[in-house]
Parts: sequence; C-alpha cells; structure tokens
Amino acid sequence: MFDASENDLRFAIQHGLDAKMREMVASVYDISDDTVDAVLSEAAKFSRDVLAPLNQTGDQQGCTWNADNSVQTPDGFVDAFKAMGEAGWCSIEASEEFGGQGMSKIISAATAEMWHSANLAFSLCHLLSQGQIHALETFGSDAQKQMYLPKLVDGSWTGTMNLTEPHAGTDLGALKSSATPDGDHYRIKGQKIFITYGEHDMAENIVHLVLARVDGAPEGIKGISLFIVPKFMVNDDETLGARNDVKCVSIEHKLGINGSPTTILQFGENEGAIGYLVGAENQGLSIMFAMMNDARFGVGVQGLSIANRAFHQAKSYAAERVQGVPIDRKLGDTIQHHPDVMRLLSGMRAEIEAMRGIMIYSAAANDLAKNDLDDKAFWQTRSELMIPILKGWLTERSVSIASDGVQVHGGMGFIEETGAAQHYRDARILPIYEGTTAIQANDLIFRKTLRDQGVGVRALVADIRATADDLSSMDGAIGSAAQALANAAAAADDAIGAILTGGMSMRESGAVSVPLLMMLGTLCGGWMTLRSAQAAQEQKGSGNWDSVFLNAKIAYANVFATQSLPQVDRYVRTIQAGGSAIEGVTPEMLWS
Repeated sequence: MFDASENDLRFAIQHGLDAKMREMVASVYDISDDTVDAVLSEAAKFSRDVLAPLNQTGDQQGCTWNADNSVQTPDGFVDAFKAMGEAGWCSIEASEEFGGQGMSKIISAATAEMWHSANLAFSLCHLLSQGQIHALETFGSDAQKQMYLPKLVDGSWTGTMNLTEPHAGTDLGALKSSATPDGDHYRIKGQKIFITYGEHDMAENIVHLVLARVDGAPEGIKGISLFIVPKFMVNDDETLGARNDVKCVSIEHKLGINGSPTTILQFGENEGAIGYLVGAENQGLSIMFAMMNDARFGVGVQGLSIANRAFHQAKSYAAERVQGVPIDRKLGDTIQHHPDVMRLLSGMRAEIEAMRGIMIYSAAANDLAKNDLDDKAFWQTRSELMIPILKGWLTERSVSIASDGVQVHGGMGFIEETGAAQHYRDARILPIYEGTTAIQANDLIFRKTLRDQGVGVRALVADIRATADDLSSMDGAIGSAAQALANAAAAADDAIGAILTGGMSMRESGAVSVPLLMMLGTLCGGWMTLRSAQAAQEQKGSGNWDSVFLNAKIAYANVFATQSLPQVDRYVRTIQAGGSAIEGVTPEMLWS
C-alpha cells in the first residue's frame, strides 16, 4: 500500500514552520502555495504510477552481477530512471546554471520522501547523486562543474561515494587506497566496499568520488584527498571515451534494499584508475563531509519514508482484517477497533507526524544556512545540530514503526506476501549506513555539545520550551501536550547540564551519547507535533482543510505527548546516571 501523503506534506510546508522562518525562506526560494501544490502533485503521481509498482519486484528479483563485471538492476528500473531524468526529478535542488531548478531544500526533501516511500532501493541512486552534486557545486573547479554537473543533474550520469574499505569503515584514517600523481591527473589504486550503485545499467556513466591517500601524505585523516574517478573517461567534446581502470568484482547479498546493488569496487587493477583531484591535496575528508551530511539528511528522510509506507500498509490491513470481537464492539468489526491495534496505529501515525516536522524544519534551517541572510551563523549552527538528530532519531524510530507494522499484521506480517516484512527488512539498514546511530551520537555529544559548552543544544531546548510555555495555557489537548513538553524540556536541560558539569570522562560521555540523541529527537518530535496541532487549530474555519484532517493533527500531538514523550524521562535518568555502570562491565565478563 503506497500513499504519497500529499496533504500532510502540504500542511507541514505551509503551516509547520513559524511565520518568521517561513518568511525568511520565502525571501530566497519560491515556496508559494501554488508552487508547492504543483510540485507535490506531480511528484506524487510519478511516485504512485512509476516507482511504487516496482518496489516489490525489485525486492524479489534483486540485482545480478555478471561475469563481465556488469550489474543488471531489476525489471523496470532502467526505464523508470530514464523517465525520472526526462521529468526533471533527478535534482530539483541543483543550481539552474547546471540544469537544476534551484528549489528550496524543503521542496526537495518533500519529493524525496515520496521517492523513498514509493521505492527505497531505487531511490538510493538518486540520493547518492544528489550528494555528489552538492559536493561538486561547493568544492569542484569550474571545469569540473561544467563537465560533470549537467549530466548528473539530468540523470544521464549517476554519482557514488567511496569511503569504506575492508579494513577501514568508521576509522577512515586507516584507509589504504593510494593516489600517485601522473601529469594533470592521479592514478588511483585500492578497493572500496559497500558502494551503493557502484555499478549498474541505469545510466551512461557513473562518477565515483573516491577518498585516497596521495603518495607521501601524512598518516591518518589529515592525509586523505578526494578524487573524481569516472567509470568511462570523458573526452574534451564531452562524449564518453575509454573504460577507466575500475570494475565491480561482486555485489553483496543483503537483508533488505535488494533492488539496489551494493558493490565491491576495485580501482587500478592494471595501470591505475585515472582520477582528478577535488580541491587541494589532504583536504578530502572535509570536502567529503559536504556529501556525507547531504547523504545523512537523505537517510533521515528515508526513515520517515519507510515508516510512512509501513503505517499505510498496516492501516489498510487493519481496516480489512476481521479477528475476534473488539471490546465493546460487534461481531464482524475489523481489527482496527481493537484498543491495542489502535494504540499501535495511532502511535505510529503520531511519530510520523513528528518525523515529518523534523524533516521540514531541518530542511528550512539548511536553506537559511546556505544564504546570506540575517542570523546566518545561527542557522548554520542549528542546521548542523539537526543533522545527527534527523539521521539518528528518524532511522531508529523507522525500525520500531516498521516492526509495529508487522505486529499489526500478526502472523501475516511475518510472511513475505503481504509486503510488511519488506518494510521491516528495508528499514534495518537505515540506522547503520552513512554513519551508525552511535556515530551520529558521538558527533552530537563531542562536536555539538561539549565543544561549545552546550550553547547550541541548549538554544534548541530553549526554543522548544518557549513554544511549550506559549501554548500551555490553551484548553484541551493542545494545552496538555504543551505542558508535557515544557516539563520534558526542563528535564532535558537538566540532563545536558549533567553532561557539561558532571565530570564525566570521555568514555562515560560516549556511553550516554545515544540516550542524549534519542532524548533530543523525542523532544523535537514533541515540539513538531505541538506546532502542527497549533497550526491546525488556527486553520479551523479557514475552509482550506477538512475538519477531520485538522482534528487529527491535534489528536496526534496528544498521542505523542502521552505515548512517546514520557521516553524523555527515561533518557534523562540514563544520562544523569552516567556511564559508570557500563564501565563496570569488562569484555572478559561477557565471556564468563
């Protein structure tokens, strides 16, 4: 069951941001109601008609690695990607100079939610290309931009990100891939693993961004450079030339996202793959972070997308399945009337509302950080702070929501024919790739909390408290949700204080980093559902929205406040306890 959630996205964009924030974004991007409506309507149609029908096919068929080192994607993927490029969907966020539409990240994120919800495995290709476009727009030379960006933007070529090696995953300082200067280029040798869409049949060319170490470079992360390594060389007239010395030696067999090829690439098996330096030598990691942050944002969106797909699947099943007699109901009523099934469904839906609000807010912060507006420095800090929260919290919750979707189906969820199991399998990679939840949490606590003595993170909590305090005097569900959020925010601030002043060692701080991330994600979720409820209350009587739709937004805030927000207290207690208990367990004890 696929639902593009057009109305929810429209509402989040049009009313989910406060008036000042929306006005600031609107001063540099067209986010008018007419534009939003037009883009979302067409994106929903493309997702529904082209991408969604291929989702189960891709999962069942998977990809095929051939003896000639080529990779065949599932039936329909080639034509779908061609159609995506022809429709102009490959990078609406990219600069108009290179064929993009220069749209707000808000709109780009909204369309991405639809792509990933319709077909996550397929849309991974688009996500990686988006990140490469962003990196080259920011750091590429003029010649590199002119050569590569138009083709990446129109979908003729696709992009990859090559970091991981068999012995170097998170620890990129250990990578061994080498780069030897050779005239105006370098010769790249090494092996990269877990490369999404590193080889496929959907585009004319594949442009690899590869981290490698120039001969004689410093050890560790300070000696890493970034190179463009195309699958096919590009002639001066922009036609494709000879095959570069890079090949796919195998593809991985995975738990989920089977429609996407996860490849092992060998660079320089012969004379060395030709690569072109991006930026300066030994600055590769800082440049790659631009692509990584874009990818992390995108993976956070994937979490929302799969959660939404799983919810609609479960909702539809619950509306048709008859099993038992729900309490105080009649024989023949479907399982959606069982109180616990409604607990699961309403909890799933409330968290999706929270996730979508965090996505739109984070996208808006990114838009404001990229442009020379008032408070640019503030929005840069806020945007960077939201990335680990978005990526970490949304993906962790997506696994839980997909699991709840299986639970709603009962035994039918455990077998493949309903499709519920695929969403659970697909979701499981999301808290892992593009930096695990622990990596996001370490970034959050060490770089974005301790480094500035909590200034940025406490400012976020203060903004949440301000909204909660403003609305806590309202009657009914909104006032109750606001008061719950105010209490949770106060407790969260105390927990942050414990991290800053409690004398925790670095190891103890690391032990509470994930609870910190989950605490802030849950808190932001309460913030977003409350803002949505406030907007819904204000829209009553406007005639723009169905009354049931608006009442639902208010109800979701109350569900989140009572079912999800209490988790903040648990995370607070864990943080305040510190990591000493964990430090009291040794590896030897695990084997005793």
